Amino acid sequence: MRIDPAETRAAVLAVQDWIKDIENTEKPGKKLLADATRLTARLLAQDAPGHSVEVRVPPFVAVQCIEGPRHTRGTPPNVVETDAHTWLSLATGKITFEEGVASGKISASGTRTGEIAQWLPVVPI
Repeated sequence: MRIDPAETRAAVLAVQDWIKDIENTEKPGKKLLADATRLTARLLAQDAPGHSVEVRVPPFVAVQCIEGPRHTRGTPPNVVETDAHTWLSLATGKITFEEGVASGKISASGTRTGEIAQWLPVVPI
């Protein structure tokens, strides 16, 4: 299924106030949050196809991206995992990959995880 960048942007714009100011903005409903999270992660996978890095945003989505060796069994060797707010902040350019890792909000294991940084943001706001 092809991810529509315009649909993804619309989903992000629906939750942008929360992305920009989590402390002073009511958390979006689960459907809005799920749509923005899933679409941005899937757009990353579409833009950077491959199977070398797995990006996980529980409970909403997990995608594989970045060209290279395919992983099929057990835990992938390169995994990026974070919460929805941090992912959306990363996907929209509010924070960088390096800032997210340094803050401890992004768990990145494996030598190739940093390669997703060159594909971000997927939907700048």
